[in-house]
Amino acid sequence: MGTSMSITSILALLDNLEKLHKSMLGLANDKTAIITKGDMEGLDQLLKDEQTHLAAIAQIEKQRQTAVAEYLAKQGQPVPAGPTVTDLFDVVSEAEKTALEDVRTRLLHTIHDLKWQNDLNQKLTFQSLQVVNLSLDLMRPQIGAGTVNYSRTEVDGRNTPKDKTSFDSQA
Repeated sequence: MGTSMSITSILALLDNLEKLHKSMLGLANDKTAIITKGDMEGLDQLLKDEQTHLAAIAQIEKQRQTAVAEYLAKQGQPVPAGPTVTDLFDVVSEAEKTALEDVRTRLLHTIHDLKWQNDLNQKLTFQSLQVVNLSLDLMRPQIGAGTVNYSRTEVDGRNTPKDKTSFDSQA
């Protein structure tokens, strides 16, 4: 038994989702290098590319859900709120089930790799921010610790006796 038209279109949508997620994984790998170099311009462009990918993924995911829902409805099956590929397994032929499982497995592996890479990028970004904050702390004058304030008398320009200190130390 061959693959029905609706299953073919679901397979094509899953294939597209896998390609987009692989492309996102490529971006995530690029992002690692960009974060490491501290290339802000590069990061800005990459984030725009990511947004474009995410919009496309959301659109195709919506189409996939619709296609699965329509297929289930055609088969006289109940349609769940968020129809998944797994919902099809009981109503398709063995060959179709195998084809769906294969592409679903590839997609899930890619999503897993993408999640791992994004977690790494998050840690690297956090570390970069810590380094930036540390650098800022080192450059910033330490308020409080040993800061010397001029006394009122010093500011007014009145002379004070030598035995009195002209500086008030603030602890």
